[in-house]
Amino acid sequence: MDLNGSTPDDGADLAERAAWLRAELSRHNRLYHELDAPEIPDAEFDLMVNELRRIEAAHPELAVADSPGASIGGAVSATFAPVTHAVPMMSLDNAMDIEELRAWGERVERALEGESITFVCEPKIDGLAMSLRYVDGELVSAATRGDGRVGEDVTANVRTIADIPEQLSDAPRIFEVRGEVYMPKSVFEALNEAAESAGERALVNPRNAAAGSLRQKDPAMTARRRLAFWAYQTGEVVGGPTFTSHRSSLDRVAGHGFPVNPRIVTCATIDDVIEVCQEAIAHRHDLDYDIDGVVIKIDDLDQRSRMGATSRAPRWAIAFKFPPEERTTTLLDIQVSVGRTGRATPYAVLEPVFVGGSTVAMATLHNRDQVRVKDVRPGDTVIVRKAGDVIPEVVGPVLSERPAGSTPWEFPQHCACPLASEFVRPEGEADTRCVEPACPFQRDQRIIYWATRGAMDIEGLGERTVMQLTDAGLVADVADIYRLEIAEVEALEGFARMSAEKLVAAIDDARSRPAWRVLTGFGIRHLGPAASQSLARAFGSVRAVLEATDEQRAAVDGVGEVIASSIGQWFAQPTNRDLVDRLERAGVAFDVMDGPAIDSSLPATLDGRAVVITGTVPGLTRDEAAAAVVARGGTAPGSVSKKTFALVVGDGAGASKLTKAEQLGVPIVAADRFSEFLESGEVPNNASGAGV
Repeated sequence: MDLNGSTPDDGADLAERAAWLRAELSRHNRLYHELDAPEIPDAEFDLMVNELRRIEAAHPELAVADSPGASIGGAVSATFAPVTHAVPMMSLDNAMDIEELRAWGERVERALEGESITFVCEPKIDGLAMSLRYVDGELVSAATRGDGRVGEDVTANVRTIADIPEQLSDAPRIFEVRGEVYMPKSVFEALNEAAESAGERALVNPRNAAAGSLRQKDPAMTARRRLAFWAYQTGEVVGGPTFTSHRSSLDRVAGHGFPVNPRIVTCATIDDVIEVCQEAIAHRHDLDYDIDGVVIKIDDLDQRSRMGATSRAPRWAIAFKFPPEERTTTLLDIQVSVGRTGRATPYAVLEPVFVGGSTVAMATLHNRDQVRVKDVRPGDTVIVRKAGDVIPEVVGPVLSERPAGSTPWEFPQHCACPLASEFVRPEGEADTRCVEPACPFQRDQRIIYWATRGAMDIEGLGERTVMQLTDAGLVADVADIYRLEIAEVEALEGFARMSAEKLVAAIDDARSRPAWRVLTGFGIRHLGPAASQSLARAFGSVRAVLEATDEQRAAVDGVGEVIASSIGQWFAQPTNRDLVDRLERAGVAFDVMDGPAIDSSLPATLDGRAVVITGTVPGLTRDEAAAAVVARGGTAPGSVSKKTFALVVGDGAGASKLTKAEQLGVPIVAADRFSEFLESGEVPNNASGAGV
């Protein structure tokens, strides 16, 4: 089966296709929800989800329990504390066109056996879903959707949003308000104008800008981004009125001072709903905020209760997704970019065209196979799609307008860098790679990646600045940035004395980042932040991780043979060994943990044992609790597996970890007995689970 819905007859092909879809959807979920760096339009992602669901529905033997086709959102970032939602924040099923929307309306009418139905239509804000929890009128927590059950605690940052009240008068004892945090277009444009004037990198789009702003470590930075909020429903309500309709609950929410979108309307028929959706498409660019669809809900709460929900979405609501916006333009050239690992990615250079709310001059072509399959050629008139305000793509050529004498584009044999490095496609891989580590393009991307928020988080060291530094011969690798002097930076175009001082200070501050960030920053293939954190906790320092054997690294939960081997191959290169030595000489810390320093004098009561911690341990942060386990010889991975010795459970524990532990018979230790557990290394007698 492909994205158009055709199905191959061969069962092996179907199984292979389903496995590929699951892997790709999981990767794109992480890029979108955790890294705020989507690679494909929403519409393409939705097509992949729908294709996977069709395969799994038609062939239940190919379905898996944790399929992305049934998941909600993404995993919770390790940067913020987890928050368990009292009422799950479910996702929504999508209607990709009017026919699917009408079919949903007919299903609702059949399920309610002809009862009178009122629909509520709401603009689908392209932002970040947020849960605001008030206790006795006080805002006590703000959490992202996360995976639907557990989100990220971003309370400090949300308090800076002017639309969100800190206190409510005459509120129920517990009052949860849900809505969407977004960045107004006017704010987005003003911030980008200021960035351009300062020679800084522009924000990509309002949705990513809003998500990135909420995940800032400094709330003052969030405040400067001037985010806004639309409330769209209540969550848990205790000690308050019983609502009979969604509209009445929104009236109560508005009465407490929350902004409720004025474009929310009620409709008596599905035809009225369709009219609202068509009107929203026509005027989507007239608003000061991005919308990517319309959410339609049943108004009557009793009818909702009777309609119920699937494992991931309510049956009483649906999201009508706007069709992807497409335009035709001329494909001027196909060029190839080279990333930090040598991955060579073709992209289209276009005659600039306004599509999806912005002017597009470049678009992704993914890989050489996609170029071949789509058969796009320089000089073609091509269809360009930009959906969801993310990376635009070339859909395909308009063959009727292809110039006479056109020939297929051939992937180049050599990199365009001064070294003219050879391009190689490893057997069994879709990607073509530049095999010369000294390639200047790879060099620049490695330095850029080192400075990103997910790695060493060096403010001000963006792509433009890195390229200025390498072009000037001041920096050849990441170790060189720690030798930079203010006068050298000040000499670069666009840098005044103050901005040069700020950059050098930010670089100096990055010398003391946690060990896992250093490991991530190396850009080793397959090694991401999660595995880096597990390795840092297990071995205690960057050098210990690098100098361990593949077998020792692979034994750490969440790592495995592929990552372990990739690290070994990377460190075996003399240039990389030299880089590590130079970073250490430059004062980059290799043994900083997120929690307190490890006391090596403590008894190794947990030697070689994996202890997972979920929820709050009294008197300790999660990182401090993990460090206490590591200090006693254990490891503190982020997920439960058959290798887990015990699961420590405190307030706000993740339901998924508890369920997995129960399934595997992993002993469960109450957080208030954590100290006793550390001292003895034995599971307390009254713990639950197998083996006790």
